[in-house]
Amino acid sequence: MIESSFRIDAFDLNILTALQKDSSLSQRDLAEKVGLSQNACWRRLQRLQAIGVIRGSHADIDLDALGLDLTVFVMIRTRHHSKEWSDGFRQHVERLPEVIDFYRIGGDWDYLIKVVTRGMRGYDTFYQKLITNFDLATVTGFFSMEAIINGRPVDLSRLR
Repeated sequence: MIESSFRIDAFDLNILTALQKDSSLSQRDLAEKVGLSQNACWRRLQRLQAIGVIRGSHADIDLDALGLDLTVFVMIRTRHHSKEWSDGFRQHVERLPEVIDFYRIGGDWDYLIKVVTRGMRGYDTFYQKLITNFDLATVTGFFSMEAIINGRPVDLSRLR
């Protein structure tokens, strides 16, 4: 959560936009791109990290090239809605290495999990681990055939 006393301005948004596109930019290149001195840019980066707006940087890896060629969106409906059950389920799912995104959602379903694995056999192995020791009312997998938009940077210009 952003501190209420910290105001994000146009320079901050420009820094964040540039980093979303290429987090490997040197401080010098980033400062030049956003129109700040290197020191001013560094101070802003430090502050954005300190307040939790910037939570790290990541490499965009081609998972298919590594043999992780199946993406499945798993929808889950449960009969259990207590905090204790939910906390236990959360911990269980967090331990499954195939899970790359996990959401508690509203509507007809309770959870959405994005899974990346090696083919159908890998998904079946994941599925067996997922349902072990958990009473889930419905588990449905939607198999991705093509990622049309994936990991697109958020358009921060709408925050100005």
